[in-house]
Amino acid sequence: MKTDVPTAQVPLPLAQDKRRRLTLEALADVDEGNAVDHRSVQAWADSLDGDRPVSLPR
Repeated sequence: MKTDVPTAQVPLPLAQDKRRRLTLEALADVDEGNAVDHRSVQAWADSLDGDRPVSLPR
């Protein structure tokens, strides 16, 4: 069976503008305290291999 993978051609300046906008939004979230502690995320990720995964950190 032959399959095709759709691709999109996005002009580089548009892609760079979007990346910059998303980066600035992420930095604003961190400045506002809207971030999850790395240790909490790591504990959650580590628990996924076990029998009793912990809840997704918020």
